Amino acid sequence: MNRPVAVDPLGPSTSANAQLSLFPHAGPPAPSGPEGTTPLGAPAESRRELRPEAAPRQARLPVVDDLQIHERALAAALKPYLPPGKGLELRLTNNHYSMISVRRKVDGYRLRLHRMFAGAAPRTMRALARYMVHNDRRASRLLGEFIERHQHIIKSQAQPVRRIALRTAGQHHDLQKVFDRLNAERFDGGLDARITWGASSSVRARRSIKMGSFAVEDRVIRIHPILDQADVPDYFVKWIVFHEMLHGKHDILRKGERRVFHSQAFLDDERTYPDYARATAWERANLDRLLGG
Repeated sequence: MNRPVAVDPLGPSTSANAQLSLFPHAGPPAPSGPEGTTPLGAPAESRRELRPEAAPRQARLPVVDDLQIHERALAAALKPYLPPGKGLELRLTNNHYSMISVRRKVDGYRLRLHRMFAGAAPRTMRALARYMVHNDRRASRLLGEFIERHQHIIKSQAQPVRRIALRTAGQHHDLQKVFDRLNAERFDGGLDARITWGASSSVRARRSIKMGSFAVEDRVIRIHPILDQADVPDYFVKWIVFHEMLHGKHDILRKGERRVFHSQAFLDDERTYPDYARATAWERANLDRLLGG
């Protein structure tokens, strides 16, 4: 999307009539010099021999990145709504998953915004300031609506695939084999995603455990390595993988201010897994052991 570039408020300003020249404006003819010398008011053609052979260097204005212009403009638009004495660090990003990220500090705010906010209307800027300063719920809803209206910007961006070291073969369970089989049986081979065991974590008692995740940006499924044990049944690992694969099939829904990750259609689809009842029963019976209790 092409947008008109705003004038940089921090850059040099010149009036419409200002001019720069390498030579002063010509005045009235000056009196002639002594005989045999060039008159002081002689035309330029009679003084060619006085010109240097090499042309003078041309002055060049520094090239300013458009991204920096938009960042400064957004920061200036938000500044009046901040509490006195609070600073603002603002960066525009191309993140395909997190559109707004706010870090509230003692001396101010660190704000990361998707580029879709460049050139946003004042109403959106006020909502952004209220969300940033007060975590205002109504402002959050307005920003959610703004993001929904600009989803086409995110979808039109080229999404480079990050290089991620995939580790699919565990000591007891091979995730790639599980994924490929499920993809063929349950998704007609059409689900585009990658899978890997997650990073190992320290062995300690936990209050909760995230057995799997689906990264929307990279379309990478990560399975908790605690499931790579001989006494964790294949059907349970397969159910966890199936659950994460469903996140690649079903869109995230928005209901008011909430984002719904497990819609009714998602839950209905999950229950079609043949070992659903057995897998959920095994989870209830062994959750404390998996938590390290």
